[in-house]
Amino acid sequence: MLIDTHAHLDFPDFANDLEDVLRRAEEVEVRRIITIGTSIESSRRAIELAENYPSVYAAIGVHPSHAEEAEDDVITPLRDLAKNPRVVAIGETGLDYHHLASEKVAREEQVQVMTALRSETDEEIEAQIRDGAFKSKQASLFQQQLDLAVELGLNVVIHQRDAWEDTLEVLRPYAGKVRGVFHCFGGSLDQANEVLNLDHLVSFTGIVTFKNGLAVRQVAAEIPLWKFMVETDCPFLAPAPFRGKRCEPAHTRIVAEAIAAARGISLEEISEATTETAEQFFRFNRA
Repeated sequence: MLIDTHAHLDFPDFANDLEDVLRRAEEVEVRRIITIGTSIESSRRAIELAENYPSVYAAIGVHPSHAEEAEDDVITPLRDLAKNPRVVAIGETGLDYHHLASEKVAREEQVQVMTALRSETDEEIEAQIRDGAFKSKQASLFQQQLDLAVELGLNVVIHQRDAWEDTLEVLRPYAGKVRGVFHCFGGSLDQANEVLNLDHLVSFTGIVTFKNGLAVRQVAAEIPLWKFMVETDCPFLAPAPFRGKRCEPAHTRIVAEAIAAARGISLEEISEATTETAEQFFRFNRA
């Protein structure tokens, strides 16, 4: 048995054939799927799917990319949604600095980052101000959702992109209070060990099958077997040989097979270990 610990089944990509998607997952022994909320409305849809399909469970949260449009109070609706027994985690939440305003300005103006003795344009200064406000809003939402997870006794699905040190800085005060999984992990072995030393987990996607995914495969091969989970992040990041096509939960098996090959062990060993880790992290018996 395998568990896809991170999917987005509420996305429009699955609107026309979700039952077929779930059937294909069952056929390759992907027996449980966590569908992840990225906003209040997305979280509501995740719960609806979890109520309608026995193999599906929900995580609820506000993604950092939605920080600007998020309501001032996201915790009250999330707290209410968390009362549903099909909810097994908070998230995805975290920090994402990949699409900051200053980066857009730099690309548009073809700014050379290391150019010496250059003055900043008005557009760059304004963008940096927007960066600061956006980062502050993300951090506040992240902390609020971590606090809610502590309050409810749930673990957290963490999104981190181009914000490594700041993400760890937010998490450190919560050591021993809540556990997180760094989903779609793509960092180095040293970074993975930083996560594990804080008693968090990592999770691997189809990136482990990519030609340019050698570094991630090596991390998956070297960290302790009981410290990671597998996921698809579908509809994104379809593994080889499906790159460029829609990803779906059945592809969890391909991810697991790639990690098994990298570690030189059987698929059954990967399935057993990652399933047990996911069961302990998400505590499905809550439902």
